Amino acid sequence: MTPHPATDTTDTGAPDAADRHPAPSSRPRVTGDREVEILQAAIAVLREVGYDRLTFDAVAAEAHAGKATLYRRWPHKRDLVVDAVGLFLGCPAEQDPATGSLRGDLLAQACAEGGLDDAETMETWFALLPVIHRDPELRERLEARFIEPKLAAARAVFRSARQRGEVGHDADLETLLSILPALTFHETMLSGRRPGRERIAQLVDTVVLPACAATLTGPSRAPARTGR
Repeated sequence: MTPHPATDTTDTGAPDAADRHPAPSSRPRVTGDREVEILQAAIAVLREVGYDRLTFDAVAAEAHAGKATLYRRWPHKRDLVVDAVGLFLGCPAEQDPATGSLRGDLLAQACAEGGLDDAETMETWFALLPVIHRDPELRERLEARFIEPKLAAARAVFRSARQRGEVGHDADLETLLSILPALTFHETMLSGRRPGRERIAQLVDTVVLPACAATLTGPSRAPARTGR
């Protein structure tokens, strides 16, 4: 990345007084390839400094664009970041791979572009995690546009597995589908390393599939104690 000029880390992304009511302009809003370049710059800045420290000045410098150009297209940095994330996360990981097995489907989703083994995807989410619980509107927009579609795709995978008899009829699918991403994010937070395809396959084989198999037999019961 190109060096960024010093910026105010308390910037919320809202326009300053000069930009809040810009003079009318006949210039069109940024679109097409130029829009993609700006969104790529926004993602680069987001991954480098995080959401709180991301500013329109920094993104404009990275994209070699004018700040007013950004404000015409994205009034708040929340708008810019959501669109930038969409450039990377609205991708094949949301689709139902339909490989014919739960293991195959889980690996296909996790290892697709935008999946759990995608380093850029994980870096993006970790840049957003500190703020999504403090910014309800950002969280709601990310959930609606990215998280819910991925959860829906995961539910479809586990429902198909249940129909094939790989998961118990009364299994808690919401818990089962959360295991792999929870473990992946946990390991990444602790070690700083993104699990690759081999590690994800290991987690599927040693944790997720055994948990699913356990739902076929029901909860184990401890033997009753007998009095002496």
